[in-house]
Amino acid sequence: MNKNYIKASSYEAKIGQVKKVVLLYSGGLDTSVMLKWIQDNYKAKVIALTMDLGQQGDDLEFIKKKALNLGAEKIYVINVKDEFANEYISKLIKANGAYQGNYYISTISRYLMAKWAIKIAKQENADAIAHGCTGKGNDQVRIEASALTLNPDIKIIAPVREWSMGRDEEIEYAAKNGIPVPVKKDFPYSVDDNMWGMTWESGEIEDPSLIPPIEKFLNTHTLPENAPDKAEFIKIKFSKGIPVSINEKEMKLSDLIIKLNKIAGKHGVGIVHHIEDRLVGLKVRGVYEMPAAHVIMTAHKNLEKYVNTMTENELKNVMDIKWSYLVYGSKWYEPVLEAINAFNDKINEKVEGEVTIKLYKGSAEVVAITSPYALYDHNLATFMKDYTFNQNASPGFVEIFSLQMKLANQVKSKN
Repeated sequence: MNKNYIKASSYEAKIGQVKKVVLLYSGGLDTSVMLKWIQDNYKAKVIALTMDLGQQGDDLEFIKKKALNLGAEKIYVINVKDEFANEYISKLIKANGAYQGNYYISTISRYLMAKWAIKIAKQENADAIAHGCTGKGNDQVRIEASALTLNPDIKIIAPVREWSMGRDEEIEYAAKNGIPVPVKKDFPYSVDDNMWGMTWESGEIEDPSLIPPIEKFLNTHTLPENAPDKAEFIKIKFSKGIPVSINEKEMKLSDLIIKLNKIAGKHGVGIVHHIEDRLVGLKVRGVYEMPAAHVIMTAHKNLEKYVNTMTENELKNVMDIKWSYLVYGSKWYEPVLEAINAFNDKINEKVEGEVTIKLYKGSAEVVAITSPYALYDHNLATFMKDYTFNQNASPGFVEIFSLQMKLANQVKSKN
């Protein structure tokens, strides 16, 4: 086994290798259970690290007290909302980042978490970092690949993967050890939450033949059927590909996303039932709540298409898919991603303008768009009578444009 990975299956492995651990701590079921488990099994001190990523319902002060009550030597609660928005989500927006449909890769947050875990580990002189990811998911790869890239000597502990506990066993362990957790057997759903989206798993969600009872767990949404009967129109202004205002009120990106979650969520926008292929080979389903992400990405893609040539849009679409697969696939530090980001920065220099979106019962539809860089001329595009576009040039164009297609069919008919 690689020297970076600590396996707790033997007493010798548990004792002496690790003295201090930085635990990525959310306060949920997995990390609450493992905070105690690491102390008991590794006899190591635990430094908890919690990040404010703009998540909806977390009481960060309660999470802090809970970690200390469970034996953490220290807990860091760090506000990274602006860093998350400006350094990670902004790149995702420019890339139209979406994996296998409308999953806007909210777990891009894992790269920021790994960065801070390594930073705190260095600051605290810790031997290892720990996370609550399972061996069946993608996040273990995102966190560990990033952490080892930033510090090849860091040790990694993944208790959920090591102990092979399911959620029922974790709940029993928590009850036995007096650990308060938000998950109960009659509410088996698990959520990862940040400003860019909430990813729901477990329970009926795991069986694609069942309809997930989303009314039980949705946090940011009104159900589309219960949304207002009157549509709402909002205007989002973009500067160099990034949204900078809603209805002419300018705000920083993190605030804009959080505000838009409330506006679009009220109309049931951005609920995604998603089948996807995980890195480890599993095909799974998740339910995602992404109101702000869905609106911003819909607006951005339309504005970008409006200002670019057809050839630019064609290449950008290919690059967007590649970017999304790289980021979903744990390759945040892959050198080619830096090159694609540079391409996206260049393309988005002219993604300027205002997009009007109609929000109505689960839909977000672009209904108007303006830009100083628009490749659009009303006099050329109109179907009304005009003298700008020479329509008499079209027959010759059609003749030349269809030449090889005609020749190919003539040859085919002779043979």
